[in-house]
Amino acid sequence: TPKMLTRKIKLWDINAHITCRLCNGYLIDATTVTECLHTFCRSCLVKYLEENNTCPTCRIVIHQSHPLQYIGHDRTMQDIVYKLVPGLQEAEIKKQREFYHKLGMEVPGDVKGETCSTKQHLDSHRNGETKTDENSNKETSEEKQEEDNDYHRSDEQVSICLECNSSKLRGLKRKWIRCSAQATVLHLKKFIAKKLNLSSFNELDILCNEEILGKDHTLKFVVVTRWRFKKAPLLLHYRPKMDLL
Repeated sequence: TPKMLTRKIKLWDINAHITCRLCNGYLIDATTVTECLHTFCRSCLVKYLEENNTCPTCRIVIHQSHPLQYIGHDRTMQDIVYKLVPGLQEAEIKKQREFYHKLGMEVPGDVKGETCSTKQHLDSHRNGETKTDENSNKETSEEKQEEDNDYHRSDEQVSICLECNSSKLRGLKRKWIRCSAQATVLHLKKFIAKKLNLSSFNELDILCNEEILGKDHTLKFVVVTRWRFKKAPLLLHYRPKMDLL
Protein backbone atom coordinates (compact mmCIF):
# COMPACT_ATOMS: atom_id res chain seq x y z
CA THR A 1 0.00 0.00 0.00
CA PRO A 2 1.09 3.64 -0.43
CA LYS A 3 1.32 3.98 3.36
CA MET A 4 3.79 1.11 3.57
CA LEU A 5 5.92 2.59 0.77
CA THR A 6 6.13 6.00 2.45
CA ARG A 7 9.15 6.55 4.68
CA LYS A 8 9.97 9.78 6.47
CA ILE A 9 13.55 11.00 6.23
CA LYS A 10 14.98 13.69 8.46
CA LEU A 11 16.57 16.64 6.71
CA TRP A 12 19.60 16.14 8.92
CA ASP A 13 20.27 12.77 7.24
CA ILE A 14 20.71 14.34 3.78
CA ASN A 15 22.33 17.64 4.75
CA ALA A 16 25.72 16.44 3.56
CA HIS A 17 24.35 16.09 0.02
CA ILE A 18 22.70 19.52 -0.24
CA THR A 19 25.18 21.79 1.55
CA CYS A 20 28.22 23.66 0.26
CA ARG A 21 31.57 22.41 1.54
CA LEU A 22 32.97 25.96 1.43
CA CYS A 23 30.40 27.85 3.51
CA ASN A 24 28.62 24.88 5.17
CA GLY A 25 25.27 26.42 4.24
CA TYR A 26 22.54 25.10 1.94
CA LEU A 27 23.41 25.38 -1.75
CA ILE A 28 22.45 28.71 -3.33
CA ASP A 29 22.80 29.06 -7.12
CA ALA A 30 24.25 25.53 -7.15
CA THR A 31 27.29 25.21 -9.44
CA THR A 32 29.02 21.96 -10.35
CA VAL A 33 32.61 21.29 -11.36
CA THR A 34 32.40 19.45 -14.70
CA GLU A 35 35.59 17.48 -14.04
CA CYS A 36 34.47 15.72 -10.84
CA LEU A 37 30.77 16.73 -10.43
CA HIS A 38 31.19 18.20 -6.94
CA THR A 39 28.72 21.03 -6.26
CA PHE A 40 29.03 24.32 -4.35
CA CYS A 41 27.34 27.72 -4.06
CA ARG A 42 28.30 29.72 -7.16
CA SER A 43 29.59 32.72 -5.20
CA CYS A 44 31.67 30.47 -2.91
CA LEU A 45 33.20 28.54 -5.80
CA VAL A 46 33.97 31.60 -7.94
CA LYS A 47 35.68 33.30 -5.00
CA TYR A 48 37.68 30.13 -4.24
CA LEU A 49 38.81 29.70 -7.87
CA GLU A 50 40.18 33.25 -7.99
CA GLU A 51 43.16 31.90 -6.03
CA ASN A 52 43.01 28.14 -6.77
CA ASN A 53 42.57 25.80 -9.75
CA THR A 54 41.55 22.61 -7.93
CA CYS A 55 38.23 21.25 -6.65
CA PRO A 56 37.73 22.20 -2.96
CA THR A 57 36.50 18.67 -2.18
CA CYS A 58 38.71 16.21 -4.06
CA ARG A 59 41.59 18.57 -5.02
CA ILE A 60 41.56 17.41 -8.63
CA VAL A 61 42.94 20.04 -11.03
CA ILE A 62 39.97 21.63 -12.82
CA HIS A 63 42.13 23.51 -15.33
CA GLN A 64 45.64 24.87 -15.05
CA SER A 65 44.85 28.45 -16.08
CA HIS A 66 41.08 28.89 -16.63
CA PRO A 67 39.17 26.79 -14.04
CA LEU A 68 36.14 29.11 -14.21
CA GLN A 69 35.45 27.86 -17.73
CA TYR A 70 34.86 24.33 -16.42
CA ILE A 71 32.05 24.89 -13.95
CA GLY A 72 28.35 25.10 -14.70
CA HIS A 73 25.02 26.02 -13.10
CA ASP A 74 23.23 22.93 -11.74
CA ARG A 75 19.55 23.84 -11.99
CA THR A 76 18.37 20.33 -11.03
CA MET A 77 20.34 20.32 -7.77
CA GLN A 78 19.11 23.81 -6.89
CA ASP A 79 15.48 22.77 -7.49
CA ILE A 80 16.00 19.77 -5.18
CA VAL A 81 17.48 21.95 -2.42
CA TYR A 82 14.62 24.44 -2.61
CA LYS A 83 12.04 21.65 -2.45
CA LEU A 84 13.71 19.94 0.52
CA VAL A 85 14.46 22.96 2.71
CA PRO A 86 11.31 24.82 3.85
CA GLY A 87 11.41 28.58 3.38
CA LEU A 88 14.90 28.66 1.83
CA GLN A 89 13.84 29.93 -1.60
CA GLU A 90 11.59 32.64 -0.13
CA ALA A 91 14.38 33.75 2.21
CA GLU A 92 16.90 33.93 -0.64
CA ILE A 93 14.52 35.95 -2.83
CA LYS A 94 13.97 38.37 0.06
CA LYS A 95 17.75 38.78 0.51
CA GLN A 96 18.21 39.48 -3.19
CA ARG A 97 15.48 42.12 -3.18
CA GLU A 98 16.99 43.82 -0.11
CA PHE A 99 20.42 43.73 -1.75
CA TYR A 100 19.24 45.46 -4.95
CA HIS A 101 17.16 48.00 -3.01
CA LYS A 102 20.17 48.84 -0.82
CA LEU A 103 22.24 49.59 -3.93
CA GLY A 104 19.40 51.59 -5.43
CA MET A 105 19.18 49.20 -8.39
CA GLU A 106 16.12 47.79 -10.12
CA VAL A 107 15.24 44.28 -9.00
CA PRO A 108 15.94 41.83 -11.87
CA GLY A 109 12.93 40.30 -13.62
CA ASP A 110 13.53 36.75 -12.40
CA VAL A 111 13.57 37.82 -8.73
CA LYS A 112 10.37 39.83 -9.21
CA GLY A 113 8.67 36.91 -10.90
CA GLU A 114 9.66 34.40 -8.24
CA THR A 115 8.57 36.76 -5.47
CA CYS A 116 5.15 37.39 -7.01
CA SER A 117 4.62 33.69 -7.61
CA THR A 118 5.59 32.82 -4.05
CA LYS A 119 3.40 35.59 -2.60
CA GLN A 120 0.35 34.46 -4.57
CA HIS A 121 0.93 30.88 -3.45
CA LEU A 122 1.19 31.88 0.22
CA ASP A 123 -1.81 34.24 0.02
CA SER A 124 -4.03 31.52 -1.39
CA HIS A 125 -3.17 29.26 1.54
CA ARG A 126 -3.67 32.03 4.11
CA ASN A 127 -7.11 32.82 2.72
CA GLY A 128 -8.09 29.16 2.90
CA GLU A 129 -8.67 28.93 -0.82
CA THR A 130 -9.01 25.44 -2.23
CA LYS A 131 -9.15 24.48 -5.88
CA THR A 132 -10.71 21.49 -7.55
CA ASP A 133 -8.49 19.23 -9.61
CA GLU A 134 -10.26 20.37 -12.77
CA ASN A 135 -9.66 24.06 -12.08
CA SER A 136 -6.12 23.38 -10.94
CA ASN A 137 -5.30 21.42 -14.09
CA LYS A 138 -6.88 24.15 -16.24
CA GLU A 139 -4.82 26.89 -14.58
CA THR A 140 -1.64 24.81 -14.82
CA SER A 141 -2.24 24.30 -18.53
CA GLU A 142 -2.84 28.03 -19.06
CA GLU A 143 0.28 28.93 -17.07
CA LYS A 144 2.39 26.48 -19.05
CA GLN A 145 1.10 27.90 -22.34
CA GLU A 146 1.86 31.42 -21.12
CA GLU A 147 5.39 30.35 -20.10
CA ASP A 148 5.98 28.72 -23.49
CA ASN A 149 5.09 31.98 -25.23
CA ASP A 150 7.21 34.14 -22.91
CA TYR A 151 10.53 33.49 -24.69
CA HIS A 152 12.40 34.30 -21.45
CA ARG A 153 11.31 37.95 -21.46
CA SER A 154 10.57 37.75 -17.72
CA ASP A 155 14.15 36.59 -17.01
CA GLU A 156 16.80 38.95 -15.74
CA GLN A 157 18.06 40.75 -18.86
CA VAL A 158 21.62 41.56 -19.95
CA SER A 159 22.59 44.31 -22.42
CA ILE A 160 25.45 43.28 -24.73
CA CYS A 161 27.64 44.95 -27.33
CA LEU A 162 29.12 42.47 -29.83
CA GLU A 163 32.23 43.84 -31.53
CA CYS A 164 34.33 42.15 -34.19
CA ASN A 165 38.10 42.37 -33.60
CA SER A 166 39.24 40.55 -36.73
CA SER A 167 39.59 41.74 -40.31
CA LYS A 168 38.55 38.24 -41.47
CA LEU A 169 34.96 38.74 -40.29
CA ARG A 170 32.54 41.60 -40.83
CA GLY A 171 30.81 43.46 -38.05
CA LEU A 172 27.15 43.04 -37.19
CA LYS A 173 24.68 45.61 -38.50
CA ARG A 174 23.07 45.63 -35.08
CA LYS A 175 25.75 44.96 -32.50
CA TRP A 176 23.70 45.93 -29.43
CA ILE A 177 21.35 43.23 -28.18
CA ARG A 178 19.42 42.51 -25.00
CA CYS A 179 18.65 38.95 -23.93
CA SER A 180 18.07 36.62 -20.98
CA ALA A 181 20.85 36.34 -18.39
CA GLN A 182 20.36 32.56 -18.66
CA ALA A 183 21.49 32.55 -22.30
CA THR A 184 24.92 31.01 -22.84
CA VAL A 185 27.99 31.90 -24.87
CA LEU A 186 26.97 29.07 -27.21
CA HIS A 187 23.69 30.88 -27.94
CA LEU A 188 25.67 33.98 -28.89
CA LYS A 189 27.93 31.95 -31.18
CA LYS A 190 24.91 30.54 -32.99
CA PHE A 191 23.37 34.01 -33.24
CA ILE A 192 26.54 35.53 -34.75
CA ALA A 193 27.06 32.58 -37.12
CA LYS A 194 23.50 32.96 -38.41
CA LYS A 195 23.84 36.72 -38.91
CA LEU A 196 27.18 36.34 -40.74
CA ASN A 197 26.07 33.28 -42.75
CA LEU A 198 28.91 31.15 -41.38
CA SER A 199 28.89 27.42 -42.07
CA SER A 200 29.36 26.56 -38.38
CA PHE A 201 29.24 28.39 -35.06
CA ASN A 202 32.27 26.32 -34.01
CA GLU A 203 34.37 28.64 -36.19
CA LEU A 204 34.00 31.43 -33.62
CA ASP A 205 35.63 32.48 -30.35
CA ILE A 206 33.92 34.98 -28.06
CA LEU A 207 36.06 36.99 -25.67
CA CYS A 208 35.58 39.25 -22.68
CA ASN A 209 38.51 41.34 -21.49
CA GLU A 210 40.64 39.47 -24.08
CA GLU A 211 39.84 36.13 -22.44
CA ILE A 212 38.12 33.36 -24.41
CA LEU A 213 34.78 32.40 -22.83
CA GLY A 214 33.61 28.82 -22.38
CA LYS A 215 30.59 27.89 -24.48
CA ASP A 216 28.53 26.79 -21.45
CA HIS A 217 28.98 30.03 -19.51
CA THR A 218 25.73 31.90 -18.92
CA LEU A 219 25.70 35.65 -19.49
CA LYS A 220 24.91 36.16 -15.82
CA PHE A 221 28.06 34.22 -14.94
CA VAL A 222 30.12 36.33 -17.36
CA VAL A 223 28.77 39.56 -15.87
CA VAL A 224 29.42 38.44 -12.29
CA THR A 225 32.94 37.10 -12.91
CA ARG A 226 34.29 39.41 -15.63
CA TRP A 227 32.18 42.59 -15.72
CA ARG A 228 31.41 43.24 -12.07
CA PHE A 229 31.11 46.93 -11.11
CA LYS A 230 31.43 47.98 -14.77
CA LYS A 231 28.69 49.85 -16.59
CA ALA A 232 26.38 48.23 -19.12
CA PRO A 233 26.49 47.10 -21.83
CA LEU A 234 28.64 43.99 -21.43
CA LEU A 235 31.32 44.32 -24.11
CA LEU A 236 32.14 41.08 -25.93
CA HIS A 237 34.39 40.53 -28.94
CA TYR A 238 34.18 37.77 -31.52
CA ARG A 239 36.79 36.47 -33.95
CA PRO A 240 37.61 33.34 -35.99
CA LYS A 241 38.47 30.41 -33.76
CA MET A 242 42.18 30.04 -33.06
CA ASP A 243 43.66 26.57 -32.59
CA LEU A 244 46.01 26.72 -29.63
CA LEU A 245 48.96 24.35 -29.68
